[in-house]
Amino acid sequence: MLVRIYGAKCVGIQAEKVTVEISIDRGIGIHLVGLADVAVKESLLRTTTALQALGYKIPGKRMVINLAPADVHKNGSGYDLPIAVGVIAASEQSSLPLAGQFIIMGELGLDGSVRAIPGGLPFAELAGEEGFDGIILPLESALEAADFGRGKIFGVRTLVDVVRILSGQDSTDLLVWNSPEYSSMAERGVKTRSSDIPDFADIIGQEGAKRGLEIAAAGAHNICMIGPPGSGKSSLAKALVGILPPMSKEESLETSKIFSIAGKGKLRYGLVDTRPFRSPHYSASLAAIIGGGAGDGIIPGEISLAHNGVLFLDEAAQMPRSVSEALRGPVEDRKVVISRLKSKVEYPASFMLVMASNPCPCGYWGVGDRCTCTPTQRLNYLSRLSGPMMDRIDIQLSVPSLAASELARLRAEGLRLESSATVAARIAAAREIQRRRFSGEGIYSNAEMGNKLVERFCTLDQAGQDLLVTLMEKMGLSMRAYFRIIKVARTIADLAGSPEILPVHISEAACYRFLDRSPAFK
Repeated sequence: MLVRIYGAKCVGIQAEKVTVEISIDRGIGIHLVGLADVAVKESLLRTTTALQALGYKIPGKRMVINLAPADVHKNGSGYDLPIAVGVIAASEQSSLPLAGQFIIMGELGLDGSVRAIPGGLPFAELAGEEGFDGIILPLESALEAADFGRGKIFGVRTLVDVVRILSGQDSTDLLVWNSPEYSSMAERGVKTRSSDIPDFADIIGQEGAKRGLEIAAAGAHNICMIGPPGSGKSSLAKALVGILPPMSKEESLETSKIFSIAGKGKLRYGLVDTRPFRSPHYSASLAAIIGGGAGDGIIPGEISLAHNGVLFLDEAAQMPRSVSEALRGPVEDRKVVISRLKSKVEYPASFMLVMASNPCPCGYWGVGDRCTCTPTQRLNYLSRLSGPMMDRIDIQLSVPSLAASELARLRAEGLRLESSATVAARIAAAREIQRRRFSGEGIYSNAEMGNKLVERFCTLDQAGQDLLVTLMEKMGLSMRAYFRIIKVARTIADLAGSPEILPVHISEAACYRFLDRSPAFK
């Protein structure tokens, strides 16, 4: 008897349908075909042991299991469940009339339990697009897709639950929304959010840096902060998440799919509702930052996990040159393409890059006479932040260290500083202007504009054009910096509510290119 069960596999952040065909006929042996990797081939032993543990018999006949399309590599342990269901249906040990109406994925334990797999959300999206009645997933994976809202999403704990669903019995209690775990997590509001986001009002001083961060957040611009240890660079970077606007439904879905594919969604339910903040250590490998893996098991790296959020690289000058230089393409193209001998995967990587570095090896250049570095050492240290990489940074900030007396004076004065909520309101208004401006263009912020869109939406009057040309000649800036200054000026104008880019906006935008004048980048 021949039966067809439907599974899926992820290619990038999209899922593709995989048909699991099981044929049982006269003969002996079990044969698995369809370009399966080691994990899939091992599923035969897991599956047969789990079936026997639940009282099912393994047919003493020739059994052929085909994973179609046969020219696409299959990897992972998620095919255990569709193979087990197919064996039960093909051997007619249970009547499963609904077996072809669902996408089924999950890893089997030897006792018949079902374990979580990555990619639950893209699989649920595929089930809706392909017209299936729904999807059957392990409970933890189903919780990731609980907010997707298309079709039935079942969260199962054992193979017995799957058989009950496919046999047509009443199984509404197995819908993920009826599970105790979903109810408990929804009541507690357990989602992916940070509990240690500093408020702007708690950061004393650094008003210039705060202004730069506000502009960066309003236009989703990349930013670099240079300052001595303890000046507040890390606190400012963390506070950035608190002033970013909420994610749209499309952004939330795309970010959630990346986390689901990477296997990072098991501690939450539903879609990601907070912009991600990723802060890898400066010693992280190239594969960890960019993404990678052996064979077809290519998973997203930190730059994709930071999609629609913030990627914070502290001590950026300490990063291996090969890693920091690999960010050039993704920063410009807002995507990353990872190629292997047998596969090629594209992941989105539209993030705000926030870099922080000390000004010299000892860290105290500019703090009185504390610096012990020679001019050559300082020059070589900053040169680790390459010119081409700095050219892609829209806003460059100097974060000076506050003297203890100055800090004490500011605290004693008790100045009422702006809170993150107040700053976020201005940023949300600027982002709304950009949303209307780029409606139908497929982008959401000024930083995402290409050169053609800059020419279309960022026209300068004669005074502004003359000023920019003068600044370009005096500062020796590249054409990439030319367009980035215009984009930053457009954001400054949006914050001010100005429909036109004025010379004062261009002047302020150009002030954030001070590193371009450094001898380290000449």
